[in-house]
Amino acid sequence: MVMKPAWLEGLIGESFFGICRFHENKRKNEKNIFCLDCCQSFCPHCLPTHHSHPLLQVRRYVYQDVVRLDDLEKLIDCSFVQPYTINSAKVIFLNQRAQSRSCKGPANSCLTCDRILQEPFHFCSLSCKVDHMVYQGEDLSSILCRFDVTDFAFSQLEGLRMDVSEFGDDYGQITPDSILVDFKDSSGSDNGIIYKPDVEKKKKKKNNDFIPKFFSFGSRRKGAPQRSPLS
Repeated sequence: MVMKPAWLEGLIGESFFGICRFHENKRKNEKNIFCLDCCQSFCPHCLPTHHSHPLLQVRRYVYQDVVRLDDLEKLIDCSFVQPYTINSAKVIFLNQRAQSRSCKGPANSCLTCDRILQEPFHFCSLSCKVDHMVYQGEDLSSILCRFDVTDFAFSQLEGLRMDVSEFGDDYGQITPDSILVDFKDSSGSDNGIIYKPDVEKKKKKKNNDFIPKFFSFGSRRKGAPQRSPLS
């Protein structure tokens, strides 16, 4: 049996989106980047320290950590882990989520935490798949991938700028490939998927450019008034 590699252990066990203790007084200081070399999370302001390291961007939805499937499957085999679609991108939950009800009857469910799933998936999160394989004594090396560090270069990160005070968190819709009941009407913030202005700022006009609404250029008269001819 192969033990979990340090990056996988760190990724699953890390607490993301906490405040970076080195940049407590800066905006956008949430730890949403994971260094695959250092096996730790950090905020966008820490990027210069890890500029040459392979980096993985972690995103958040409904208070849960997710990673894009396109990124994660370059590191590990994500087959049979149910993906979800957020803002047109497929993502995988890193850890299992709390649920209000357990699976009853013959419904398809997660082999680790019993969360209801759609066919043909067996796991609701990456950690559930890894924990199941460890519990079964399976070889984790069979699902680990040799990755190209250029795929996780700094230039591949999206939406991470240190001066984006005019931007707000986008509130998108989340849907699994086949919609689950517990996500039917939920909504939450998704940091990092799409940043866009929350409220479009309007330019203030100077007083001398102000035109009252009741003023009409069509009724403006020029020169001396002309009388109609006498009948």
